[in-house]
Amino acid sequence: MTSDKADFDPILLSLFSNRFMSVAEAMGRALQQTSISTNIKERLDYSCALFSANGDLVANAPFIPVHLGSMSFAIKYQLDLLGPSLKPGDVLLANSPVAGGSHLPDLTVITPVFASSSSSNNSSNSTSSSGNQNEGPVPDAGKQEIIFFTASRGHHADIGGAQPGSMPSYSTSLSQEGAEIVSFKLVSEGKFDREGLRRRMVDVPGEVEGCSGCRDFRSVESDIKAQIAANFKGIQLLHALIAEYDLETVHAYMKHIRDNAEQAVRKMLIAAAKVAGTDTLSAIDYMDDGSPIALKVTIDKGTGDATFDFTGTGPEVRGNWNAPISVVHSAIIYCMRAMVDQDIPLNAGCLVPLNIIIPENSLLSPSPEAAVCAGNVLTSQRITDVCLKAFQACAASQGCCNNLSFGTGGKDKETGEVSRGWGYYETIAGGSGAGPNWHGTSGVHVHMTNTRITDPEILERRYPVILHQFGYRSNSGGKGLYNGGDGVIREMEFLQPIEVSLLTERRARQPYGMAGGEDGQSGLNLQISTIKRKTTDGKEELVKRERNLGGKATVAFSAGDRLVLNTPGGGGWGVPGGPAEVKSKVESFAWEPRGSLAERSALEAAFGA
Repeated sequence: MTSDKADFDPILLSLFSNRFMSVAEAMGRALQQTSISTNIKERLDYSCALFSANGDLVANAPFIPVHLGSMSFAIKYQLDLLGPSLKPGDVLLANSPVAGGSHLPDLTVITPVFASSSSSNNSSNSTSSSGNQNEGPVPDAGKQEIIFFTASRGHHADIGGAQPGSMPSYSTSLSQEGAEIVSFKLVSEGKFDREGLRRRMVDVPGEVEGCSGCRDFRSVESDIKAQIAANFKGIQLLHALIAEYDLETVHAYMKHIRDNAEQAVRKMLIAAAKVAGTDTLSAIDYMDDGSPIALKVTIDKGTGDATFDFTGTGPEVRGNWNAPISVVHSAIIYCMRAMVDQDIPLNAGCLVPLNIIIPENSLLSPSPEAAVCAGNVLTSQRITDVCLKAFQACAASQGCCNNLSFGTGGKDKETGEVSRGWGYYETIAGGSGAGPNWHGTSGVHVHMTNTRITDPEILERRYPVILHQFGYRSNSGGKGLYNGGDGVIREMEFLQPIEVSLLTERRARQPYGMAGGEDGQSGLNLQISTIKRKTTDGKEELVKRERNLGGKATVAFSAGDRLVLNTPGGGGWGVPGGPAEVKSKVESFAWEPRGSLAERSALEAAFGA
């Protein structure tokens, strides 16, 4: 069966969109089922996707938005570096920000799909932790045309660095955040390079002063093999699809899907300019340290092309909330897809109409040596808020992933001895922002994250903690005609001395409301400990001590100490308690072509929005 490249069948277009997405979903299920870590198996902190032969995103399942836009950068980097030398049976591993990585704990496994691999019946994909082993079929090396890529990215709990969990709150250089891999042929023509992986994960990061290598290499290795298996599952399903139709048809509809996404984004951008009554939209917001993220969007009302210009954004920071360029693109592609009122898969077509300008040496384009572990999980959320604010799409959400990590093991700071240990990492929900016709949602992961929280039973069984409280933080969402969602309270007690690292935002600045809606409450991180204190008569008594830890901190907790995380709520939309007729007007604030700039201005003047 062939397809006319100048035309397409709408039914087949929908079918192929769903078939491509189903391949990514099947990859994700395979990864979850074969992984062993809490991060991947329980929290679902991973993404799987299909890419074209030139590295463009074709389709993905609804995994982690911050992964999906940046994975294309990773594949294109490897293509430029290794393209002609790639062979059937090769699998690549990378995580460096200069190579399309988001932050170092996110390890990306990339597998090229060759045209000849469907003819191979070699189905061995067994693995062994003790040596080189086939990681799936090794196709006929006579034909080496790459027709697709499959890729998976997972957040690994520990890859070395200054702290267990590889998310140190105080890192000022990339080398403190664990193993950096620019390009590594993890599997070469079917042979798994365990020693090479161990050297990069354990030996090299352990050579950095004050840092350790991976504290639980066996678990990381096992999850990486699960990613390899997931990629192979995608290859099997792609070749089944090609066998059902043919390669020309599959590639043709891949292009049609991308073109369809491009036209949907152009249509949305033209409508946004029409509603705003101007072809220039702008917004600015600030990180908790005061660093500005500025955006000006210029839209061509005729073609739907748009320039996203981040000139005015603050310089690279000494801390670790610098965001690699690939993360910025992830945030933008997510916003474009979120504002398109059409059922399309997230793919490279969403970025075709856009010209993205990012000033060099800024917070959003840092130097290769810059610390970035929080840029992926904090700054990405602020970029999203700024984009949606420019389009007046919704009020600010919690603007934070509320990152918590702790663990044990590694290099002893006094003796230098290395002990095996473990690391734990989680992101914690908050409130989403309200919109022109909806209330925000309470207790959800928002925008650039889409993970679960670890179940209490699993958390308490596997780690030395007791979870005392996990519930909504009442009245933390901003009030409005539509209220922002509430954040959550998560309180846990540590059963042994342990070092805890926190990377959070919106602790100094509140998530903004819109169209007269109130701001959501900012977050608050507390340490509660019991200490001995002498009374006036010289006796000792036990008293409770409560300390605000701030947004970013590394703190030693004693056995019995408690950590209480109060996450931010979302902003409200519309003047609280406004009359019913205002409600219908507020609904026209969305990008959809309803209402006018004059009506909006009149409403704001009348009700102080």
